[in-house]
This record gives sequence, C-alpha cells and structure tokens, in this order.
Amino acid sequence: MTKNKTYIIAELSANHNHNLDHAKKTIEAMAESGADAVKIQTYTPDSLVLDVDNEYFGPIKGGLWDGIKRYDLYKEGMLPYEWQPLLKAHAETLGLDFFSTPFDIPGVDFLEEMGVERYKIASFEINDIPLLRYTASKRLPMIISTGVADEGDIRLALDVCHKEGCDDITLLKCTSEYPATIQEANLATIPDMKKRFGVKVGVSDHTMGFMVPVVAVTLGATMVEKHFTLSRSFGGPDAGFSMEPQEFKEMVLRVREAEAAIGEVKYDITDRLRQKRRSLYAKKDIQAGDCFSSENIGSYRPGHGLSPRYWDALMGKAAHRSFKRGDILTEEDL
Repeated sequence: MTKNKTYIIAELSANHNHNLDHAKKTIEAMAESGADAVKIQTYTPDSLVLDVDNEYFGPIKGGLWDGIKRYDLYKEGMLPYEWQPLLKAHAETLGLDFFSTPFDIPGVDFLEEMGVERYKIASFEINDIPLLRYTASKRLPMIISTGVADEGDIRLALDVCHKEGCDDITLLKCTSEYPATIQEANLATIPDMKKRFGVKVGVSDHTMGFMVPVVAVTLGATMVEKHFTLSRSFGGPDAGFSMEPQEFKEMVLRVREAEAAIGEVKYDITDRLRQKRRSLYAKKDIQAGDCFSSENIGSYRPGHGLSPRYWDALMGKAAHRSFKRGDILTEEDL
C-alpha cells in the first residue's frame, strides 16, 4: 500500500455464479476497473450454520434473502475451495493482490497453504475469539469489519490480535445491511475510530453508488471495499448490492480525485501566486522629499512590489526618490 493512496478492494463474494470462467472474467473486470485487490470468502455452509430447520437456522425473515434457509443461502454462495488457488494465480497475473475472509480455522489453514499475504475477518465473526486468535497468530496484516460491533467488541478483538503479535490491523467502518442506506453510513465514526483505537481505518460499503467511499476517504479512510459483479442482472445472493464494472471504475476515479484534492498540509505559496496579491503604487506623481500619504500612494493589484503590510511604516515618511503615477514601491523605499 503506497503513501496517500487508498487501497481499493473488489469483493467477489457470491458473484462467481458457480462458474469458474465467470469468476475469472469478473476478476479481469476488477483489474480493468482500477481495483488494487480482489477478496474472496473461504467457507462451506458448515463453517457458518447448522443444517437444522428450526427458529434459529430456518428460513430468513425479511430483507434481501427473505424465505431462504441459511444453510441453503451459504451453499449457493460458497466459492469452491479447489477454484481458489486458480483464481489467486489469475488475479496475480493481472497485477491484483488476492486474499480472503476465512470463516473457520480450517479455512485459515487452507489460505495459509495458498500463500495469502493478509486476512480479513467479517463483521459477523468479530466476536469469534478462537477464530480471531488463530488468524492473528499468523502475524499477517489483518482487516476487521465492525458492522455488528460496539466499542467493547472492537477493543476485545484488537486486544486478542495484539496479544498474538499481530499489530498491522485495519478496521473497516461497515453498515451490515444489504443494501445499506446513505443515512446509515455514519462516516463521522471514521476519524473517531482512528483516534480511539490507534489503527488504520477504512470502509466496507454496502450502499449503492460511490458517495460513501469518497466521503470516507476525505475523512481519513485508507481502504475501501465494495462488492463487484459483472452485471446485477446475473443474479445471485449478493448481486443486488454489488457494483458493476463501469460503476466501480467511476468510484475509483472519484476516490483518486478525492485523494488529489486532500493533498497535504500546505501553507506556503509560489511566487506566481504571491504576485496575484496587492502591492503599493504611486497613484500620482511624487517628488523626492514629499511625504508618503493616502493621497499619493495606494494598494493595487498585481503584487510585484512592496506589500501593503508596510503601509503604516511609510505614512509620513519622506520619499528619497521621485515617482511617476503607476510606479511601484519597493523595499528600498522603506
């Protein structure tokens, strides 16, 4: 990750549509759209829920996945493990970083064997202390989403990671609604998180459009994560809140423009800009020995001569040379 450059992650998630070639084409579109990295999810349905039809694991009530049994939802969304090394190799040939979110300890081991260089912990797993501890023990950079965490949850997660010797951590401000609304973003939390927890902060965004990532960057986010699909019309569990290639490309452009606008802390100005200011000029002919007054000098653009800051020092002082109307005053006239 380079200085003053937001790390932009395209999330494949379930938008592989159970087709390896489709997944590869999606990763190619991510690269073409300006992403820095592709992130996948490493799980089986059994990593997340029990295959039980009761009030806890039965059909989801309300929202994007209304009526779908949780086990079936994750079965549809899972990315086959045997594809993941192939997709990693494909992404890296395109210049993209490649990493994943593990949802159980075997998933961490699988990703370690694959040679990933960072891990992400999803919002819903932030309280899975054994998973956090084991992942942090690998001492690779970690990204942790905070969409369902309060301050205590975040502090506990960070403490667990630090105790395992993992200090390169980025927290993601996240709204765990699918899709989320602009009003739920609460991006003012980003600078507070940086100050409160002393780590890097980014945003994992489920709203439609690029407004939230751009505003997040202006507030200090160093990482942006957005779901990516070739087309929402292809369907799938996550397609409804995913960005299409042209939308993602537009987001990257706007984020880069925001970075350029933020720039750096700077108070100095160039000589060219300095000359746009005012200088002191003779507004009528002045003879040597005449006293300077508001009757014979004035402040006008451009600023090629003596600054008006010396006005008081000049008032009543005798001119040691003559001036024609429009002549500029210099430091020699002080």
